[in-house]
Amino acid sequence: MPEKIKLLYLCTGNSCRSQMAEGWTRVLKGSEIEVYSAGLETHGLNPNAVKVMAEAGVDITGQKSQHLDDFMDLDLDYVVTVCDHAHETCPLFPGNAKEVHRSFDDPPKLSPPDAPEEVKLNGFRRVRDEIKAFVQTLPGSLNG
Repeated sequence: MPEKIKLLYLCTGNSCRSQMAEGWTRVLKGSEIEVYSAGLETHGLNPNAVKVMAEAGVDITGQKSQHLDDFMDLDLDYVVTVCDHAHETCPLFPGNAKEVHRSFDDPPKLSPPDAPEEVKLNGFRRVRDEIKAFVQTLPGSLNG
């Protein structure tokens, strides 16, 4: 059996997008991809990300917000930046990790802070579904 691809999703705070991507990858591509997620900072799991992933049948409550530094010694194959800020500031990783950029909107910024809860959740749902569609293309889309 071939060795799994080691992939790290990188975002600014490792609270929404990278966490959803890790969850989807674990569920949809776990037999092919060993997946991790991290942030340039750690903001904890966003409760709305947890909620909309649970609606889709994916439990991410066991994941934790981790800092990029925790992965600098890991021999990664790919680092997928899921926001522009992470892409612009992504450090060079040791080894042969290939950086792939696929930006997704930041769910908390899709609605005003005083918006009704359902409006906020709809933004999270849209991004959740966009991330799922991306994950379904893996690993092929990593090479081009």
